[in-house]
Amino acid sequence: MKRVKLIVAYDGTNYCGWQFQPNGVSVQEVLEHHLSELLQEPIRIAGASRTDAGVHALGNVAIFDTSARMPAEKISYALNTRLPADIRIQDSCQVPDTFHPRFAKTAKTYEYRILNRRFPDPTKRLYSYFYYYPLDVEKMWAGASYLVGEHDFKSFCTAKPDVESTVRTIYSMDVEKVGDEIVLRVRGNGFLYNMIRIIAGTLIRVGSGYYQPEQVKEILEAKDRSRAGETARPEGLTLVEIEYDPKELEMGEGGEQ
Repeated sequence: MKRVKLIVAYDGTNYCGWQFQPNGVSVQEVLEHHLSELLQEPIRIAGASRTDAGVHALGNVAIFDTSARMPAEKISYALNTRLPADIRIQDSCQVPDTFHPRFAKTAKTYEYRILNRRFPDPTKRLYSYFYYYPLDVEKMWAGASYLVGEHDFKSFCTAKPDVESTVRTIYSMDVEKVGDEIVLRVRGNGFLYNMIRIIAGTLIRVGSGYYQPEQVKEILEAKDRSRAGETARPEGLTLVEIEYDPKELEMGEGGEQ
């Protein structure tokens, strides 16, 4: 038996999210189906980030255990020949049996894209949130600066009963205008449910002049979800990368831990 790590990229448009849901097809469901057929045994996978319906990923991470003899590094090639075109494995490798993508220390990077122009661009409708009114990028950047560091982000999450703490650390947060798109790029040690989308919705209010940049600090300190902006639409959000300590991924001699 060996543990295999996958780096998974997908267009989330046609899926109900990463995790199994009763109301639609999930990315996890598709991966498990094709892996089970490929390796000729029941496969169950565990993902690092349970992205929502419509959210995309360039580098989500998942693991599964298998007794198949196929080398771990070859699984990505074989699996990609079976998967639908909107899901692709970027890498596969063997990792120690103790490695779990959700419980290991990570740095996650997300991007939220806002298409800010007079009319929608149909070629970008699935990968950005269209916003008609002009946005002040400098004000958005100033507001975002209050969120960097370790804080209680209770104002910026949808409550979930199984979450023990709403304290998280944002290592960096950039707001950049690229053509007619405004890109929010956030890197942190983990994110709460809907946290990035609520931050995006709040910064849109800052950019439109509804909030002043310094109000972001007040919203953060209030620890009250009702004080923040709306939850921005899912299609603008992409999980870009998940980084792990290389030591957690190292295999011993002969593939042993």
